[in-house]
Amino acid sequence: MTAARILYAAEGRLRAPWRLLAFALATVTGLLVAQAIAYSLASAPAGPLGTRLGAEMWLLTLALLIGHALTLRLVDRRGWDAVALDRAAARPRRLLLGLAVGVLAIAVPTAALIAVGWLRIAPAEPGSWWDAAWRLSVFLAPAALWEELAFRGYPFAVLREALGVAPALLATSLLFGLIHLSNPGADGRSTALVVLAGVFLGVVLLATRSLYATWLAHLGWNWTMAVLFHAAVSGQPFPSPGYQTVDAGPDWATGGVWGPEGGAGAALGMAAGMLVLAAWRRPARGLLAVSALFARRPRRGEPYA
Repeated sequence: MTAARILYAAEGRLRAPWRLLAFALATVTGLLVAQAIAYSLASAPAGPLGTRLGAEMWLLTLALLIGHALTLRLVDRRGWDAVALDRAAARPRRLLLGLAVGVLAIAVPTAALIAVGWLRIAPAEPGSWWDAAWRLSVFLAPAALWEELAFRGYPFAVLREALGVAPALLATSLLFGLIHLSNPGADGRSTALVVLAGVFLGVVLLATRSLYATWLAHLGWNWTMAVLFHAAVSGQPFPSPGYQTVDAGPDWATGGVWGPEGGAGAALGMAAGMLVLAAWRRPARGLLAVSALFARRPRRGEPYA
């Protein structure tokens, strides 16, 4: 096999592994640029958190955006529509759908667990709800965005074209689950639920054709747990002035120390959300629309469907 065959596919474009490597190098370049010129800007909105972690989330987000821009322009020679970040992807209807599905998929099962007594609202240290909400929002917004860019942005688009929708969704969701293994309280059940969350967010992307909507679904999910219910998010406890949601039932249902997203209630919420999204995308096909989202390998440049 010649060097050209190793690098390029039959149609003359760079093969998927090299495109992903180019994206990784472009993102590292973006991180170096962000650290050199943008750290002070990232630190400003992160300051209210009182930690460096918030600034690091903003830097990762900026680095990944630079990585996307460089790779799309220099390697793929395509626009932002290739990763569902174009103007059409920002239509309000798509954004609202993503946000609503993300919020309701976790809010409804959490409220149901509270209603049956398996989760309980308990008093906590006094403080300002609004102040905590602002601090958490400044952290949660870039944290959700960098994860979406890293797992359902350019890498997912490349794998989708090279392997097909289902393998791309499985690969990125497995990686999404593995990066959460270092979180407090991670175990087999929590990892399986995070993998399912990756599939859920992938379905948001496929149904709405918008990475913006996918980001809002992710943000809405995390914001609902951390800000509205004052519960742990992926094992991470956050400030909970005035009240907090505590575990009072079986861990398989409530998620235990991982938080409500690690229990059966969250799994049911995501399953219901995926059915709603698939039916919304292809209402005439009803439940069969779920399998249609993963049905075939798309052509290069074909929009999400």
